[in-house]
Amino acid sequence: MRDLIVAIVGPTAVGKTHLSLEVARRFNVEIVSVDSRQIYQHLDIGTAKPTIEDRSVVSHHLIDIADPKDGFSLATYLKMARSVIGAIHKRGAIPLLVGGTGQYFRALVENWQVPAVAPDWAFREKMETFLFDHGTEALYERLKVIDPISALAIDPKNSRRVIRALEVYEHTGASLSKLRSRSDSRYTSLVLGVTTEREKLDSWIDLRVDNMIGLGWVQEVSNLLGLGVNGEHQSMSSVGYRELVEYLRGNTELSEAIQNIKTKTRRFARSQYGWFSLSNPSIKWLESEGEVVDRTVQLMKNFMC
Repeated sequence: MRDLIVAIVGPTAVGKTHLSLEVARRFNVEIVSVDSRQIYQHLDIGTAKPTIEDRSVVSHHLIDIADPKDGFSLATYLKMARSVIGAIHKRGAIPLLVGGTGQYFRALVENWQVPAVAPDWAFREKMETFLFDHGTEALYERLKVIDPISALAIDPKNSRRVIRALEVYEHTGASLSKLRSRSDSRYTSLVLGVTTEREKLDSWIDLRVDNMIGLGWVQEVSNLLGLGVNGEHQSMSSVGYRELVEYLRGNTELSEAIQNIKTKTRRFARSQYGWFSLSNPSIKWLESEGEVVDRTVQLMKNFMC
């Protein structure tokens, strides 16, 4: 039988971290972060990174592994994650994948083979110039012509990801969707999805944003700017960081920035269901309140017996 893994997935602010810690108190697991922003050092508050106290409960992996001024690719993540998962299995524990980055999760579980194409800064500058001259729609149309499948999975406004897909084609002559081949999964997986009704999730998102501001998120972003990290770095592309950069540069009021963060985070939460579909039969969906811990424990016991 293939090695076992358990995953807890779902939209932002739904309670994945809390559930993972309850699981860790009951089973021999080690947590593997499936979050494309928690990999970065110094991005703590705005990424809802597990606290030092959380990390004392159970070992966490793939957090604070990258400099915020550096890029970080899916291929790099997969290489590191597969190594970490193998080491956890050798220690006799179960890897518990926790996070909301659907691309990372599916690439691991579905065993994607991703091309390791190095960044081509000259090509990226050329595409940035094209973007400036012609706009996001024209850039996205270029991708649709060469790789319509990948284009469907990329937000047309996410110019960084559009340029990356174009960059891979430039260097390989093949579309990113074709290069990301898949083979039989190397793991036997139990995937638990945490969800709740939309209105409740929206209220939790608003509350969490307010709490983050209270914890010092603005100062965190100011510190990052002091380290030479700016709004154009990949690490700062997550919701909230660029909005607070604009506030710190005097381009908007703090209240407006906060409202924009709440609105965009709600939109982001909706988009995460594109990766974690409620109709996906391989995901066992659980309501985030009520008996979610007890149900999770029972599902894990059945899975491991």
